[in-house]
Amino acid sequence: MSEEKLLIITTKGLNEPENALFPFIAANAALALDIETTIFMMGAAVEIAVKDKAETAENISEMPVLSDLLKSFLELGGDIKLCGPCSNHRKITTDMLVDNASIGGASLLVDLSMNRKVLTF
Repeated sequence: MSEEKLLIITTKGLNEPENALFPFIAANAALALDIETTIFMMGAAVEIAVKDKAETAENISEMPVLSDLLKSFLELGGDIKLCGPCSNHRKITTDMLVDNASIGGASLLVDLSMNRKVLTF
């Protein structure tokens, strides 16, 4: 893996199926370029990291499938962090999450952003 690191911050969840794809498209591209990549999910986006939840996303014609993008991201070694308050609000706990996902707070988000390039969605 290269020394480059990328943090992608997203608030786009299953309620915005097309917009929810974009962070994962970028994240998979970054991993394919051998760039260490973390997605930090906030707001409605946290629901995507719940096991089997991405399969419920509406498929958008001519676009990749969200569950396939998530699976690829995880298989390529991507890391997912969820906003703690956003997860608590939705009663999402660590045991409900896909592999390589964990819950953190604002201090984690700030820490991650300090030594990475950042994209927001």
